[in-house]
Amino acid sequence: MNASRVKVQHEDFDLSAEVARLRHDNPKVGAVVTFVGTVRDLNDGSHVAAMELEHYPGMTEQSIDRIIDTACARWPIHDALVIHRVGPLLPRDQIVLVAVTSAHRGDAFAACEFIIDYLKTEAPFWKKETTPEGARWVDARVSDDEALAKWQ
Repeated sequence: MNASRVKVQHEDFDLSAEVARLRHDNPKVGAVVTFVGTVRDLNDGSHVAAMELEHYPGMTEQSIDRIIDTACARWPIHDALVIHRVGPLLPRDQIVLVAVTSAHRGDAFAACEFIIDYLKTEAPFWKKETTPEGARWVDARVSDDEALAKWQ
């Protein structure tokens, strides 16, 4: 596993610093595409006061690394980075960063979308939301499965 391209952490991340690190010393980079996912305050019609993300250490990082390997095999990208937070989070907190560099934007956009679609469905994370009705585990969405299907 390439530890420099997969980080699962409690701490927040700095988008600008991470993109600068990803681009550093590579004059071939002509495109950088990023996706940042954040905690919403509303889900399935309920107010979300907090979210807690759990993962399986080791397995989660390996799963994400395989997703990046697959993206690298499908598109001519230079590099990719996934940072996924775990632990307690509040609305507006950043959850995930996917960043991809390539020579051209089309490859970077496609690879970034591919990685996030696989993360949403294949990476071993569990989300629990705190709502006025109590705590609840978040199930996978049909729309996430549909997004994944377009890559197969």
